[in-house]
Amino acid sequence: MAPSKTSKTSTKSSKKEKIFHPQSRKADQLSRKAQRKDKLVSLVSSRNKKHDILADFYGFFYHSMPAEGTLTLEELHSLIADVWLKRHDEELETERAARRKGRPKSVKESRLEDLTLRESEQYRTGFEVIDLTHPENVTLFRTWDQKEVPFIDLLRFIRICSASPNTFVVSRPGKHYSITKDLLAQSLPNSGDMELDT
Repeated sequence: MAPSKTSKTSTKSSKKEKIFHPQSRKADQLSRKAQRKDKLVSLVSSRNKKHDILADFYGFFYHSMPAEGTLTLEELHSLIADVWLKRHDEELETERAARRKGRPKSVKESRLEDLTLRESEQYRTGFEVIDLTHPENVTLFRTWDQKEVPFIDLLRFIRICSASPNTFVVSRPGKHYSITKDLLAQSLPNSGDMELDT
């Protein structure tokens, strides 16, 4: 029998990893590089979390739109007061029921109570929502794919509050042409009378 050939890689020693002195410039450079990488990963995860929260918020209003037409201001107020602000009530009740008497609140229960209190206070003072009373805005909102949050910047937003349910303030006028063409027509009062020099 012929002797088996040994591979050349087994005879060569593998390269050793270079070890740097802890206070050397190279070690500082490597630590800065690792910190930057960690910071970027943290920023990306926080941005994704924020986008998920915003997509859920706007998705709620997307699914609350009527099949045809727009909502009235009263319907928008009842949607926020009766549905959006009470969405955590069942979860809060189960947390309260699970807690034994004399025990402190769980972290989840206190977090949900804080969120509910913050949102109800925000609704009392002024809650910014997508304008579902504006026909062009609703038509544009129906074309949203429910994933791209930057698309929402094209829409018109209004600020409503529970203190004065019959009034609203346009907080963001929207950037899409179909929404801004009315504003452009109002800003140019005699656009038909203008003559162009050629």
